Amino acid sequence: MLKELFHKKRHYATLGQPATRPVPASDIPKGLVDKCKSCGAIVIAKELKKHLFTCPHCGYHFAVDALSRVEMTLDEGSFEEYDAGVTSVDPLSFPGYPDKVTKAQKDTGLLEAVVTGRGTLDTKPVIIGVMDARFIMGSMGAAAGEKLTRAMERAAQTATPMVLFTASGGARMQEGVLSLMQMAKTSVALERMHEAGVLFVSVITNPTTGGVSASFASLGDIILAEPGALFGFAGRRVIEQTIRQKLPDDFQTSEFVLEHGMVDQVVNRKAMREQLSLILRVHASKGWTSAN
Repeated sequence: MLKELFHKKRHYATLGQPATRPVPASDIPKGLVDKCKSCGAIVIAKELKKHLFTCPHCGYHFAVDALSRVEMTLDEGSFEEYDAGVTSVDPLSFPGYPDKVTKAQKDTGLLEAVVTGRGTLDTKPVIIGVMDARFIMGSMGAAAGEKLTRAMERAAQTATPMVLFTASGGARMQEGVLSLMQMAKTSVALERMHEAGVLFVSVITNPTTGGVSASFASLGDIILAEPGALFGFAGRRVIEQTIRQKLPDDFQTSEFVLEHGMVDQVVNRKAMREQLSLILRVHASKGWTSAN
């Protein structure tokens, strides 16, 4: 009886909960998620694509590759690419340049920093150009300038409106003056479009700087811009050192240049296709020309 009253207490093994640890970035499959540069939220890639590569939490606009931009802008299956085989050469035998171009081609799947072609937008014919900042910062060399110029010439010849999405760090220094020449070359092609009464819509995306901002990007009959896009020639630091003044925090953003009359409207990416469609419909129904 006493043994029953004072029996030994049974001991049970206690298994602790497995320690939790943050998942290293290296353990996350590449391309599965992305981190918003504005609010820091982690967004699943499929969710990001569904929102047209804008953050569903804060609206930040992620960079978009050229072919995705074409897909979200034109009617499905309507795109026909121009000059797909045009690519850069190494006119100055610049050290390391061929390797840089080859790597950019491998990383992006593109031959050059701009994609051009024709298609329809809500059944309206349009010629489109899209610069891709992944390709050597979207820099403009002779090949990119040639592709854009040919697209502009086709627009003038066929009286087809052209929409161009810009994204560039400027002229491509590895091609020297041949790169700078593209500023004048594309500007002349746009003047021919103007003389022919053909609409040119420039859409500023992040970033649009240097020689691109100082040429065709600023020559649209209508200039739209995505929210928060950087748009300017020289960088903030260079300007501040030159004028010895502190610039506003929003200097060279699309909202800043809108306030100062350099663009006509800032348009959220989710509304961009609808806005472009409206512009094309008005252009077609009212007999509008760039000479008006």
